[in-house]
Amino acid sequence: MVPPERSSPAGLAVAWLGGAAFVVALATCAHFFLVRLATPAVASWPVPLALAWNAALFAAFAAHHSLMARAVGKAWIGRRVPAAYERSLYVWLASVLLVLVTLAWQRVPGVVYTVPTPWAWLFTAVQLAGIVVTVVAARVLSATDLAGIRQATRRAPRTDVQVVWPYTLVRHPIYLGWALIVLAAPVMTVDRLWWAATTTGYLVIAIPWEERNLSAVAGPAYQAYRQRVRWRMVPGLY
Repeated sequence: MVPPERSSPAGLAVAWLGGAAFVVALATCAHFFLVRLATPAVASWPVPLALAWNAALFAAFAAHHSLMARAVGKAWIGRRVPAAYERSLYVWLASVLLVLVTLAWQRVPGVVYTVPTPWAWLFTAVQLAGIVVTVVAARVLSATDLAGIRQATRRAPRTDVQVVWPYTLVRHPIYLGWALIVLAAPVMTVDRLWWAATTTGYLVIAIPWEERNLSAVAGPAYQAYRQRVRWRMVPGLY
């Protein structure tokens, strides 16, 4: 679908609000992991049922996150909204789903381990490093691209390959940052471990799909980038 000559004020407002929803969803997710899941809670469901429910919840979010980001999903959205707002609609849906996942999560009791001080400081430092990697990598991609705002302002999304740090370290540094944040918690409750396992496992599985899409968009430039930067997510491992 061909986008309109000019984006309407209402459309731009929806896109900017979608960007705000994106920020709210990320803040909600951060509070969920860093605060709510930091202490064990009394279970309201049997543990196996709670674990299965939580995995299914995140699977629903992951299905949208992956399928709607592929060419078929984008085409489906494009038949329902102007092309300029395709990314914004995707961001709106992803943001709402992520918040719903955190609200509907069923707590699981128990603590896997607690790292004593001063070793806990090392774990916290790894988490902070993950935050730095994530923020820097997101800035390279452009927050307005990620939130769908750039597309709504009639500017074409960037398709060039940015070979700068941390994209010289791994091809998906935002995913590396996420793994450092969730897996290096100095207090690992069962809830936190299950959240870390399901979310990081999804990223590992999703990367090959995402790279096929990136190869289709960027072509030979992305193939050259893959040859230059060997590791997908974890240096020396994956």
